[in-house]
Amino acid sequence: MKARKMLACGLGLMMALGMLAGCGGSGKETTGAASGGTEAQGGSQAVSTEAQGSGTGEGVRVQADGDVIQVGILQHMDHPSLNQIYETIVEELQPLVDEGKIEILYQNANGDTTILPTVVQELITEGADILVPIATPTAQVTASATDEIPIVFSAVSNPVEAGLVTALDQTDGNITGVSNSIPVEDILDLALELTPDIQTIGLVYNTSEINSVTGIETAKAYCEAHNLSYKEATVTGTADVQQAAASLVGSVDAFFTPNDNTVASAMAVYLQVANEAGLPIYVGADSMVIDGGLATVGIDYTVLGRQTAQMVDRLVNGESIAENPVEQIAEYARMINANTAGQLGIEVTDAMRETFTILGE
Repeated sequence: MKARKMLACGLGLMMALGMLAGCGGSGKETTGAASGGTEAQGGSQAVSTEAQGSGTGEGVRVQADGDVIQVGILQHMDHPSLNQIYETIVEELQPLVDEGKIEILYQNANGDTTILPTVVQELITEGADILVPIATPTAQVTASATDEIPIVFSAVSNPVEAGLVTALDQTDGNITGVSNSIPVEDILDLALELTPDIQTIGLVYNTSEINSVTGIETAKAYCEAHNLSYKEATVTGTADVQQAAASLVGSVDAFFTPNDNTVASAMAVYLQVANEAGLPIYVGADSMVIDGGLATVGIDYTVLGRQTAQMVDRLVNGESIAENPVEQIAEYARMINANTAGQLGIEVTDAMRETFTILGE
């Protein structure tokens, strides 16, 4: 068990140097019936993990030996979408906490991705028996930290491209999870329905987020297939979003941003630029519509968190990683922000109300 709690220093250093530096530190909390909400003490390992039948496809399985299973949840930054996933996971797992089967450990790098290897190691040292990284950067660092502890990622749009699994239906290692790839074509179809005069779309995204890059590539292909033009403005952090959006004003008819964590964290300034220019923002997540984006056919992070928790539940109750291949989010959010639509002079029709959740009325 000690061996699995060790993180290779060299690997951690390489991961740290390869990540973008943000600002902030780490936070932690532990919840559980046995702990009474206090932090679990490291050193007491209740559950062991074993690779069952190497090469047989049985994969990694959590095996309880009578004590409480430690579920370690990790975020790389704090913003509404990721928080919603975390809160939903905790809510869905509460019955297992009440039964005394699990305790929940938590770490948040608060935007400082250089410390992710350290906070992953802290969870391992605290005795995490299952690791639940939220979003792609967190999942990649967690996967590099251990090949023994079961990992259930959440909110990873492209787990194959991210190097987490070799195929969505093949999880014979120690990692699986729930993907949140978005229906980009459906979002842009909606854009042409609501604002049919669009000729040029402005793409605002963070090039370091694999989920965003993949979504943007799909958007570019859509534009080419539908005789639309596009212009890009990329960011490396939240401080860049306002300037990036402003640089496109006057040359685009609408904005599109996929499920980009960085841009989602700066929706207020993004929306300010768009509103002043009278331009709609189409987005890839429900939280970004709640924050003022015009519309989405995108990620419902409550659904995503619920599916993730259900997978963790199955592992706690004896299933293996191999028995739980990567899942795609089961249901997309269809949302229109009525306040934003009104500012843009777009009528929210009765037909829209039948198929979309209308916010702000």
